[in-house]
Amino acid sequence: MKKLTFLAVSAAAAAASFAILPASASAQSTMAYPEKCKSQGMDLSKMDMPSGGMPMGEMTDYQGASMEGMKDMHMNMMQGMMKKDADVSFVCGMIAHHMGAISMSEVELKYGDNDWAKHMAQKVIEAQKREIDEMSKWVDKEAK
Repeated sequence: MKKLTFLAVSAAAAAASFAILPASASAQSTMAYPEKCKSQGMDLSKMDMPSGGMPMGEMTDYQGASMEGMKDMHMNMMQGMMKKDADVSFVCGMIAHHMGAISMSEVELKYGDNDWAKHMAQKVIEAQKREIDEMSKWVDKEAK
């Protein structure tokens, strides 16, 4: 029980550290995190902690977009990891993690200028979307 409480507090702190960033288009806004992965009574959006010690005004557009994607990923991951079923918790956490990878890739496509990196970002988006679809179908079928 101590370990679960420690993990929950640690994950909440990590998620909260990104809560003050402005909203932007990301994988989380273009793909729906499964309802069955969300935990009742957990609204992490109201938690307010600084973003890694860097003042928001000093971040580049790229950094702000990256941090927004991380915030969304951590909030969803925290929700999924609080499921009591270990299998559902794992899959929900992985869906959030994959959504974060898509968000990072979208930021690369928007702000990056290296052809190889942009090609890899596109490959990541395609692969992660397929896996999210597969995992979401499993959650809809298996999660209670």
